[in-house]
Amino acid sequence: MSKSLHQDNKLVDTDFDRNHVWHPYSSANPINDNYAVKSASGCEIELTNGQRLIDGMASWWSAIHGYQVAAINQAIHQQLESMSHVMFGGLTHGPATELCRKLVALTPEPLQRVFLSDSGSVSVEVAMKMALQYWHGQRRPQKSRFITVRNGYHGDTFGAMSVCDPVNGMHSLFSDALPQALFLPPPPAGFDAPLDSAWQQEVAQAFELHADNLAAFIIEPVIQGAGGMRFYNPQYLGFIKQLCEQHAVLFIADEIATGFGRSGKMFAVEHAGICPDIMCLGKALTGGTLSLAATLCTNDVAETVCRSAAGVFMHGPTFMGNPLACAIANASIELLLASPWQQRVHAIEQVLTVGLAPCRDIDGVADVRVLGAIGVVEMKQAIDVATLQARVMANGAWIRPFGKLAYVMPPFVISQQQLQQLTDAICKAVEPV
Repeated sequence: MSKSLHQDNKLVDTDFDRNHVWHPYSSANPINDNYAVKSASGCEIELTNGQRLIDGMASWWSAIHGYQVAAINQAIHQQLESMSHVMFGGLTHGPATELCRKLVALTPEPLQRVFLSDSGSVSVEVAMKMALQYWHGQRRPQKSRFITVRNGYHGDTFGAMSVCDPVNGMHSLFSDALPQALFLPPPPAGFDAPLDSAWQQEVAQAFELHADNLAAFIIEPVIQGAGGMRFYNPQYLGFIKQLCEQHAVLFIADEIATGFGRSGKMFAVEHAGICPDIMCLGKALTGGTLSLAATLCTNDVAETVCRSAAGVFMHGPTFMGNPLACAIANASIELLLASPWQQRVHAIEQVLTVGLAPCRDIDGVADVRVLGAIGVVEMKQAIDVATLQARVMANGAWIRPFGKLAYVMPPFVISQQQLQQLTDAICKAVEPV
C-alpha cells in the first residue's frame, strides 16, 4: 500500500486514491498517480515527499492572493463564530448583501442585480436561464437559441456544454443530447491584430439570418481560456455588442476566468468599454478558497424575467449565498482593491514576456503569447501531459498543460524570482528530449 504522511498526521493513501477517487478529466483507471499535497502557502505547494513547487496555476486561475492569506483566514474564523450557512430562501444576511454591494459597485454601472450560485458552470446555467425567461417575459418565446463562437469554453454542466466548442472542445460526445447552439468562427487571434472585415461580415450575416430565434450571444471577453488560451482584439466585442443591440439579442459575458484583474483590467469587457446584459463571475471571486459564483444582470433583464408566466426567476441553489463563502469573497475583494494589483499584473506580464521568449527558438514551439498575468507556450503537437509535468516539477514548478499548451496563470503576489524560476522551468521542459 502506497501512503505518505499528511500535515495533520493522516496518511494520503495513493492506492485508494487511484482506485476510488475520480479526479478531473481523468480515467477511472489512471496510469499515473496524483501527487499528494501536504500544504500550500504563499505561491508554493508542498508535497508529502517534501518537494516544494511554485504554483503556476493559482489553483486553476483562482488563488490570486496565493495560499494561507491572513486576511482571508481571519474572515473565515470570524464568520464561523456566527454561522457557516443558512438557507437563502426567505432569509438574508450581511455577508451576502455586502458582497452584492461590492459586485454592483465594481462591475459596469448598468449591472444592478446579483444572483449568487455555487460554481462558475452554474453561473452560466443561470445566465442562460435568465436569457430564455427574459424572452418569455417579452412574449417572444421563439427566441430560444444561443449564439456563440468556436474555441469557447463555459463549463461542464449541460447548458454550459451546449455553448462550448462542439468539435475541438471536451463535450463532443454529448452533442446529440445538447441543445443546438449557433456557432460562428472564433474572433481572429491577436490582441493587437487589425480587425478582419470578412469575419465581421460573416458574423453580421448570421445575426441577420437568425435574429428572430436568438436569445443571447455568449462569449469569454478578450481571452478564450480552456478552448485554446487565445487572445483576440477587444474591438470585436464592441462590434458584437452593436449587433446584439441591433437585432434584440442579449449579450452574456463569461468573466469566470478573466474577472478580477487577470487580463490587466478588473473585468475583460473594460478593454472594449462595453457592458453586457448579463455577466458571469467565479474562480477568483473567493481568492481560490471556497466555491462561489455570481451572475449579474441589468434591471431590464431582471424585471422582464419576472414578467414571464412564472412571475419569479426559476432557480435556487441549496447553498445559494453561503455566508462563509460570501465572507471570504468580501475579504478577497477588499484585499485585491487595497493592493497595487494593476502594477503587479503588469509586472507579471513583463517578466512572462521576457522569460518565455526563449521558447520561440525551440523546435516544436508554434507560438508564445502573453497578456496580463497569462503566459502561453503553444506547441506544434499535442503535449504528453505526464511527461511535461514531470519535467517542470523537476525544476521546482507546477503547471497543468492541456492539448498543445503549456501555460501559466500565477497568483498576483508571485515574486519576480519565483516567476523567473517558473518560466525557466517551462522553457527547459519544452526543449526536445
